[in-house]
Amino acid sequence: MSVAYLEKLNPEQRRAVEHGVGISDGRIGGPLLIIAGAGSGKTNTLAHRVGHLIVNGADPRRILLMTFSRRAASEMARRVERICVQVLGANAGVMTDALAWAGTFHGIGARLLRDYAEQIGLDPAFTIHDREDSADLMNLARHQLGFSKMESRFPTKGTCLAIYSRAVNSELPIDEVLGSFFPWCAGWSAQLRELFAAYVEAKQAQNVLDYDDLLLYWAQTVSDPLLADDIGGRFDHVLVDEYQDTNRLQASILKALKPGGRGMTVVGDDAQSIYSFRAASVRNILDFPTEFSPSAEIITLDRNYRSTQPILAAANGVIDLAAERFTKNLWTERQSAERPRLVTVRDETEQARYIVEHVLENREVGATLKQQAVLFRTSSHSGPLEVELTRRNIPFVKFGGLKFLDSAHVKDMLAMLRFAQNPRDRVAGFRLMQLLPGVGPTSAQRVLDAMADQPDPLTALANIPVPPRAGDDWTGFVDVLQQLRPGKAGWPAEIEQARRWYEPHLERIHEDATMRQADLLQLEQIAAGYPSRERFLTELTLDPPDATSDQSGVPHLDEDYLILSTIHSAKGQEWKSVFVLNTVDGCIPSDLGVGTTADIEEERRLLYVAMTRAKDSLHLVTPQRFFTHGQNARGDRHVYASRTRFIPASLLQLFECCTWPVVTVSQSTRPDARQVRVDVGARMRGMWR
Repeated sequence: MSVAYLEKLNPEQRRAVEHGVGISDGRIGGPLLIIAGAGSGKTNTLAHRVGHLIVNGADPRRILLMTFSRRAASEMARRVERICVQVLGANAGVMTDALAWAGTFHGIGARLLRDYAEQIGLDPAFTIHDREDSADLMNLARHQLGFSKMESRFPTKGTCLAIYSRAVNSELPIDEVLGSFFPWCAGWSAQLRELFAAYVEAKQAQNVLDYDDLLLYWAQTVSDPLLADDIGGRFDHVLVDEYQDTNRLQASILKALKPGGRGMTVVGDDAQSIYSFRAASVRNILDFPTEFSPSAEIITLDRNYRSTQPILAAANGVIDLAAERFTKNLWTERQSAERPRLVTVRDETEQARYIVEHVLENREVGATLKQQAVLFRTSSHSGPLEVELTRRNIPFVKFGGLKFLDSAHVKDMLAMLRFAQNPRDRVAGFRLMQLLPGVGPTSAQRVLDAMADQPDPLTALANIPVPPRAGDDWTGFVDVLQQLRPGKAGWPAEIEQARRWYEPHLERIHEDATMRQADLLQLEQIAAGYPSRERFLTELTLDPPDATSDQSGVPHLDEDYLILSTIHSAKGQEWKSVFVLNTVDGCIPSDLGVGTTADIEEERRLLYVAMTRAKDSLHLVTPQRFFTHGQNARGDRHVYASRTRFIPASLLQLFECCTWPVVTVSQSTRPDARQVRVDVGARMRGMWR
C-alpha cells in the first residue's frame, strides 16, 4: 500500500501518525500523548493519524474525534478526506463521510445523551440553554427564593452561574471554589447551595440542559460500569485535540471510556494552557503519563514551521523559566538576523503611535494589514490604540466581541424554535411572550404557570384566556406555535415560518430592523445545512458563528484591515507581524492574575502564546507610565510600570532593546525659553500677503 502521503511528515510527526497502527495481531495501540509545540503542524499530524487509521482498515464509524470547535472538526474531516483520496481514490468519500463522531465535547455529549436518554431517566426531547438563558433561569430561581431582596447584596445571576459552572467543571466542593475563586461570596455558601438545588430542579422540570449538564450528565452516565463499557465499546479509537484545555470533568469522561488508554490519542501543549478561567486544568496533560503508566508513549513535536529562529529563541527563553513543563525547545530552519524588539515608550499614547507608524511602514513594503496583529491581555487595553487607528482612518477588526447568538433578534428567533421544540422551556416562553404588545412579565408568568402541569402544554396554551391587552397578536403567536410544534412545514421551512411571524415585531422593537433582518436571513442559510430542528438548535447553541451586524463593523472580505485581538482569542492563529501591548507587570501578568503560583505560571504561558503567533517580526511594547482612570495625557495622575517579570535581565540578549521615539542630541536639550525659535506671528501675517 502506498504511503506517499506520509513522506512530507518529519520523523516525529510520522512516529505519531504510525503509533500502534497496523499491529499484526489486530490489537489496538496503547495510549499516546503528542506534545505539539506552537506552529509544529499539530492539526496536520492529527489529521494524518486519523487518515492513516482509516487507510489501514479502521472503521471510521468507530472513531471518536473531539476538538474544541465545530469548525475545527470540519477542517479536520476535510484534511482526512484529502489524505484518504491519495490511497483510496473514489472510495475515500464513502469512508470519510462515515466519520460521523467528529465534533466538540459538548456536541458529542449531546448526541450520546439523546441516545442513552431513556436509560438515565432523561426525556430525549430536551433543549439546551446557552449561557444567557441559563443566567436568566438562575435569576428566576434567585427571585423565587427571595435572595434578590436580602439586606446585603446577594451575588448577581452571572456570578451565581459562574460559581455553579466552576464547581461542576472542576469537580471541586463549593466551599473550595468560593475560597479560591470567589472569596467575596464565601459568606453565601449555604444560600448558594439552596439556589443551585432549585436551579437544577427548575431545569429538570422544564426538560432543559445547560452547557455544563452536557458534560456532567455524560460523566454521570459513564460512572455506571455497564453504560461506560457500552459507550466506550462503540469506539476503537478516541482522539482528542487541544488536550491542555480540557477540565477535570472531561478528563474523567475519557478515563471512563478507555480505562486502560487503549486506542486513546491526546494532542496538546502544556505551554499553551491558558484557559483556567473556564476551569481547564493543565494537570490533565501533565499527569497523562502517570494516569496511563506504564503503557503511555510521549512523542514531542518541536520543529516549528511558523516563526523565525530568533523569535523562537526568545519564546523558549520565556517558557524555560516555567515551574513545571514537558521539556521541549522549539526550533526551525527559518533563519533571520532580526531579533524580537523590546520597545520602551513613554505612555499608552506613544505606544499607539509606535504601532500605527510601524503597521503603516510594513504596509509600504508589501505586508497587508490583515497580515499584522496587535495582541493584548485584556480587551480594555486596546482603547488608546483604537482611538489612534480611527483618527488615522486605518480599518481594524477587534476579536473577542459579541457572538452572533448574543444579539437580541437572533435570540428571539431561536427562542421561538426552542419553545416549539420544548413547550416546557420557561426561559424561551417568557422571552417570547414579552415580545407581544400588552404582555408583560406578570402575564407571561401566569400563562407559563398554567401550562406547567398540563400533559400537553401547547393545547393548554390554546385554551388559556387571552391576556387582556394582547389581542390578535396572541392568536397569531399561538397559531404559529401549533404549526411549528409538529413540524408540519418540514425543516428548514419551519425557520422561515418563524421569521415571518417575528418580522413585524422586529420592525416595531428595533430601529435598525433592516440590518438585523440580514442576520435572520443568514440564520436561515445556516439552518439549511442541518438535517433537523433539533440538530440545528443543539449545534448552533454549542458553537455559534460570528455576527454579520457586529458592533465592530467587520469590513467586507475583499477589504484590508488590521487585526486587534485578546491573546486568548488569538490562540491557534498566526501573522507576519505581531505587536504585543503593555508588556509590563500589572498587565502581563495581570494584577488580578498573581494570586497563586499557578496563576502566575498561566500568565507566563499567555505571553508565550502571544510571542509564538509571530512569523517574521515581533514587537513587545512596554509603556513606562499609565494615567489613572479618568485622566489623559494632559493630566498628571499616573503610575509607573516596569517590564514584565517574565523577561528578566538574563533574557535581554535575546531581544533588540530600544526606546521610541529615538531622541537625538538636539531634541534632548530643552529650548531656551528666551529664544524665539519660530516667529509664529510673522508666519500668520505672511499667509495673507
